[in-house]
Amino acid sequence: MIASSTLGYEDARGAIDAILAEVTRRGKAAVIVVADAHGEPIAFARMDGAPLSSIAVAANKAWTAARAGKPTADIGKKVRDAEQGFDIAYYGDPRFCGWGGGIPVRRDGTVVGSVAVSGLPEAEDMEVATVGAAAISGS
Repeated sequence: MIASSTLGYEDARGAIDAILAEVTRRGKAAVIVVADAHGEPIAFARMDGAPLSSIAVAANKAWTAARAGKPTADIGKKVRDAEQGFDIAYYGDPRFCGWGGGIPVRRDGTVVGSVAVSGLPEAEDMEVATVGAAAISGS
């Protein structure tokens, strides 16, 4: 039998609360998804005024970060590289996303979940997702 660790609801809620506070402080709106070690959603928040298209994008960023074990921005850089890049279809699932804003969460070197934000400019999605991941690791 293989035992695995994953984020729980309290972890997810802490991340969402931290991100909501930061996005609100900036006077903006976003969609936030916290996922388990398999990339499946644990908690979700769509702030008033966040783009509807960001719902699917945030879910895909969270799924990608957990499944790939790396930030979605890293995947995006790789697929856009003119010389060493490849089509994102290489990953074999249409949910893989290369836009920044998905961050894996690790405990003892193992991916236990992910945090993702969509609806802001990509750099801000990445910044506030990091705030959420830090809220989990700080707990």
